[in-house]
Amino acid sequence: MAKGQFEITRCRTEGVEAVSADTTHAFGRHTHDQFGIGVILRGAQRSLSGRGIVEAGSGDVITVNPGEVHDGLPLGESGRAWQMLYFDPAALVGPISALTEGTVSSTELSHPVLHDPTSALWFAALFRAVTDPHGGYSEIEGRENLLLLLARLIGRSSTQRQRGVFKGIEQARERIDDDPSAPLSLGELAAIASVSQFQLVRGFSKEIGLTPHAYLVQRRLQRARRLIGEGAALADAAQASGFADQSHMTRLFVRAYGMSPGLYAAAMS
Repeated sequence: MAKGQFEITRCRTEGVEAVSADTTHAFGRHTHDQFGIGVILRGAQRSLSGRGIVEAGSGDVITVNPGEVHDGLPLGESGRAWQMLYFDPAALVGPISALTEGTVSSTELSHPVLHDPTSALWFAALFRAVTDPHGGYSEIEGRENLLLLLARLIGRSSTQRQRGVFKGIEQARERIDDDPSAPLSLGELAAIASVSQFQLVRGFSKEIGLTPHAYLVQRRLQRARRLIGEGAALADAAQASGFADQSHMTRLFVRAYGMSPGLYAAAMS
């Protein structure tokens, strides 16, 4: 794959999206609705994670949790290449439940970067299994590698998710999540949280890692991406997601994902 290129592959497994990339693009702070598990194939990057700033190099496993604020800066002029699998939370309910003997069905991936060649091999096998268009890799093989990989990535202390978000800030966040396309004001969100507007901005930044506006933009981008993946026209996706117009959505989409909505639509068609 040439440098500067992103490839999105429809997976044989429902609720899973595969991405291959080779780029020098620097990603700003953003979030995903999905769990992300991948491997750096070439080069290295530095990124913000739920555990602080981390660095990952060739062969390292990288992960991100739903809603976790992160970014990505290449280390070196040649950029980096990686493969990534994004899992809708529902797609991991069964595997997580199986690993924890039914005690929990949702948890967090504990390691934003894991230096483990064995896990990298399991990821490679899993990636092949879910992206092979001819079905040459069995469902059993994919399931086995997913369970083996998750067992390394889920820490024992993560069986109960602890967010530590103040109740008022969480209520404001839930208001955004309920309908990101709705016109919202800082005053309205502050009233929901029962704090001043300054306290809201400071609390959001501290607890979530993004300002309320930046978080709202991320939720709108996630909605637009989902709608485009389902076949919606770009202009319709922009309007339904709360953007001023298609060009507004496009600028923010490229900044967050490193590709235009049109390229994403073509890859998902």
